[in-house]
Amino acid sequence: MDRSIFFPWEGSGGFVRWLRVGRVRPIVLVGLGVGFMVLIGYRERRAAGIRQTRASLLDVRKAIDIYMAEHKGACPESLAAVAPYARFDGVPRDAWGRPFRLVCPGKWEGAAYELMSDGPDGKPGGRDRIE
Repeated sequence: MDRSIFFPWEGSGGFVRWLRVGRVRPIVLVGLGVGFMVLIGYRERRAAGIRQTRASLLDVRKAIDIYMAEHKGACPESLAAVAPYARFDGVPRDAWGRPFRLVCPGKWEGAAYELMSDGPDGKPGGRDRIE
């Protein structure tokens, strides 16, 4: 009588055996590698857009502050009125091509204005807006 003890990893089937098939394994591994690279690329593109938008917001804030200083604290009617005080042409836009939002007066006490971007999804007031 042959008595043997089989451990779960010594079984005859399952996912591990499927991965050992000679021709399929390289295709699966390449697919997983490409999928991982696409995921990393998407995340980096989104993060780069957020960084670029924050840098643009700082430039626009400086221009708004200069405008308000020269107009006795009056808020600009639109961001196009601020363009002569900054390095940008026309209405400033975020990394996704949408114009920034300017709200005068700001909702916080002591804030003269609010400047924000709707973020990657473009929904006003969304969770990923950038202020």
